[in-house]
Amino acid sequence: MVVVFALVALAVVSVLVASNWYLWRRLFRDTTRGPGPVRRIGAVVVAGGWALAVGALVAERAGAPFRLQQVLAWPGFLWLALSIYLLLAVLAGEVVRPLLRRFLERRAAARRPEPEPLRSPAAADTTRIPAGTAPPRTTETPEATEPPGAPRASGTSDVPDVPDAPDAPETPGAPAPGSTAGGPPESPLALPSRRLFVSRVVAGAAAAAAVGTVGYGTYGVLNGPTVKRVTVPLAKLPRAAHGFRIAVVSDVHLGPVLGRGFAQKVVDTINSTQPDLIAVVGDLVDGSVKDLGPAAAPLAQLKARHGAYFVTGNHEYFSGAEQWVAEVRRLGLIPLENARTELPHFDLAGVNDVAGEDEGQGPDYAKALGDRDRARACVLLAHQPVQIHDAVDHGVDLQLSGHTHGGQLWPGNLVAGAANPTLAGLERYGDTQLYVSRGAGAWGPPTRVGAESDVTVIELASLQA
Repeated sequence: MVVVFALVALAVVSVLVASNWYLWRRLFRDTTRGPGPVRRIGAVVVAGGWALAVGALVAERAGAPFRLQQVLAWPGFLWLALSIYLLLAVLAGEVVRPLLRRFLERRAAARRPEPEPLRSPAAADTTRIPAGTAPPRTTETPEATEPPGAPRASGTSDVPDVPDAPDAPETPGAPAPGSTAGGPPESPLALPSRRLFVSRVVAGAAAAAAVGTVGYGTYGVLNGPTVKRVTVPLAKLPRAAHGFRIAVVSDVHLGPVLGRGFAQKVVDTINSTQPDLIAVVGDLVDGSVKDLGPAAAPLAQLKARHGAYFVTGNHEYFSGAEQWVAEVRRLGLIPLENARTELPHFDLAGVNDVAGEDEGQGPDYAKALGDRDRARACVLLAHQPVQIHDAVDHGVDLQLSGHTHGGQLWPGNLVAGAANPTLAGLERYGDTQLYVSRGAGAWGPPTRVGAESDVTVIELASLQA
């Protein structure tokens, strides 16, 4: 087991090193003419960004001083998101790169003028001289013929004559120095310059796309969740409960990045829907009650006619689940620890997250659902969608879950979809329906791409209405 873990860790590190070297090469080495400060700065940015990201993850899990977690979290987690989209954009640039280079080559070729046709010597000799016109006298023609050895006229040099060097033979169509075949000098974007130009264009476009994507995704999270409304018909729901509204919120992830201000936005969004019941289905926090108690304080303002209920998620067990159960109870929420309450028209049950099994606090479906009246409709709060199979076995009508974040960062939805029976939304499993929220917050990078955060209002519908 240790050997397998070591091999997996080595493979992960190798992939990270290779991908980051590739990023540095495309963004910094290929965009410069040679070694210099730009390449060194690029190496510091890439290596330093990952050092901050790893430091933020380790500090959070190790329970480092909260202030240190906050200092590391913002730049570290944002670099984590940025590096993902830089890599994707640079890989997409590999498709654009040869196309752009070919376009520049064709444009340079189109701008070269056509070479003038060369006339043969025979054609030149047959040129007719107009009548009465004497041929021009060349400078080499002597005024008079002097016999060999005759003395030169005064004023002439005694330096003996040196015959002129013969002209280099001309090859028809040979390019002149500094010119390309058949035309003037090459375009300023000659081969080395053209490659540099293409590298800079592709790198600049990739950086702009990555920064824009992460910036927009971060703004969406910090701006607070949107409201999503879903109608769920239940066969056993009596007519009197038709239109009953449950506000479902999951994965708030209060921590070193998302704090009290974000919690207040979530609470205000929930209250604006005027729900009959509020269901907080886990992963409320990433940290201890000591550090995040003030951040969670706005939860005391939640308002619903039938109250607000809470079940644990896997991150509560990283943060001290027992302390957080006590804290949310103090704030006015009702924890459902493998428990059930009978509301006027249906049963509401909740089970602990499967991560609690390591602490002897895992889900207990028999305790929560074993002795209930199955003639009544039952709604189950369970953090992870994988718990749906036990819900089906116990005759639950509707399970409300979170955990997946809808993938949070595309293409993470492919991984999350493979690990969960439902990624997001409503699906049916036999007689049981499962609704999975994409969550209100974000874990790690405070960024979402392709998976907008939400608070979902489930409106129950009676088939008897």
